[in-house]
Amino acid sequence: MRAVFLDAGTVDAGDVDLSPLQRAAGPWDWHRATTAAQLPQRLATAQVVVTNKVVLDAAALAAAPRLALVCVAATGYDNVDLAAAAARGVTVCNVRGYATAAVAQHTMMLLLALAGRLPQYRQAVAAGEWSRAGQFCLVEPPILELSGRVLGVVGHGAIGQAVAAAATALGMQVRIAERPGQSPRAGRQVLAELVREADVLSLHCPLTAQTRGLVDGALLAAMKPGALLINTARGALVDEPALAEALRSGHLGGAGLDVLGVEPPPASHPLLAPDIPNLILTPHCAWASRDARQRLVGELAATIEAFRAGQPRNRLVPPAGA
Repeated sequence: MRAVFLDAGTVDAGDVDLSPLQRAAGPWDWHRATTAAQLPQRLATAQVVVTNKVVLDAAALAAAPRLALVCVAATGYDNVDLAAAAARGVTVCNVRGYATAAVAQHTMMLLLALAGRLPQYRQAVAAGEWSRAGQFCLVEPPILELSGRVLGVVGHGAIGQAVAAAATALGMQVRIAERPGQSPRAGRQVLAELVREADVLSLHCPLTAQTRGLVDGALLAAMKPGALLINTARGALVDEPALAEALRSGHLGGAGLDVLGVEPPPASHPLLAPDIPNLILTPHCAWASRDARQRLVGELAATIEAFRAGQPRNRLVPPAGA
């Protein structure tokens, strides 16, 4: 089956073995990146398409008359029009579980750095404040001890569960939010109630019509003064201008984000402003350990092989009514 990887540069930095994919299909067309203008030509003869973040909307899919399978090289699939794919008889599959350890580790790194004021203390040392101190240590700004604090988890899949386990090991009290619009199940809380109690809110849910803008100005205002927000899921879950103001005002104690609504962000992005305090931004790299990327390649190959055997795995279907 003729195959194309539209944005292989997002997965392979020259340190990943791509041979499992080469064995699963072929011939292959490899592209480090693909623009919208390049898409029609690159899809024209493809039977299998692998995309990480290249958008495959209805128009793009219409430009691929031979297309049978779309493999999303990620768990999130908001870049693929599932309804348009289904209408054309195209199977769409994602990859699950490959980056659980990496994202959970990154989430805890952001949380620990915020709680321990790591950026501020590192900057203080670099600026010579420790050398000029009249005592052996610096104790400003204040450090937040996480043991006994409440962590609210939004999205209790594999990553959310791994983060909850790590937080529990630190002595935190973990509480799970119910999905928006659903009556709370046993052991879960309505998000609007949970945010009033949580010292930390960590997002691990997919981006859907129901979750877009989930953390808006009203929810941020309802959070405990001094609370922390962590987002390693999707940037559009958060109203970013509202978050910037919540940090500037001091209502939130800090935020750690690995994702933004537009990536890469323009220089004018509201969260890139230099006057926002206690904000740690990382460039959507939580998932990207070499181990995770190699697992991703293996899972993509297994998905193609399963499709060729007539047993698609991780198949995605459009939501009812789409």
